[in-house]
Amino acid sequence: MVDQAKIRQAVRLLLEGMGEDPQREGLLETPDRVARMYGEILAGMDTDVSQPLSRVFAVDSSEMVLEKDIAFYSMCEHHLMPFYGKAHIAYVPDGKVLGLSKLARTVECFARRLQLQEKMTGQVAEAVMEYLKPRGVMVLLEAEHMCMTMRGVKKPGSRTVTTAVRGIFETDPLLQERFFHMLGD
Repeated sequence: MVDQAKIRQAVRLLLEGMGEDPQREGLLETPDRVARMYGEILAGMDTDVSQPLSRVFAVDSSEMVLEKDIAFYSMCEHHLMPFYGKAHIAYVPDGKVLGLSKLARTVECFARRLQLQEKMTGQVAEAVMEYLKPRGVMVLLEAEHMCMTMRGVKKPGSRTVTTAVRGIFETDPLLQERFFHMLGD
């Protein structure tokens, strides 16, 4: 749970540390706004990922299901700066499929935390494997990190791509190839 009082206090100290006057007219409401913002963008810290993954439907098919271009926004735990991009998730059902919005909700659960993209990619894959129990899952995240765009190396437009493979995706290169082919469509 985000402690908004502590965030407000920290923002006031941060403003002072920057040489600003927290009592200046334009900054009076800033600690409150920032505290509410962090409450919203870090709401995934209190979210149980099993909820979105519990709505399943029985199927006879064992063909790959791909949900692609799931937009996400997260916060880098190293610099407390945003990173954002798209998630692509494929799984091979083993008797059941998820409701269409559930993969996007799962991504949202993990994105709305202080996060590392590499860790988030694996967390999404593990959650799908644990709760849906498919024959396999493959997750690809591509994101732009503001810590590389606005500061440091300053390379806008660069994207980081991470993957996680579980189950039959680990041993079937043709299945992986099909995943990448479907992403290109």
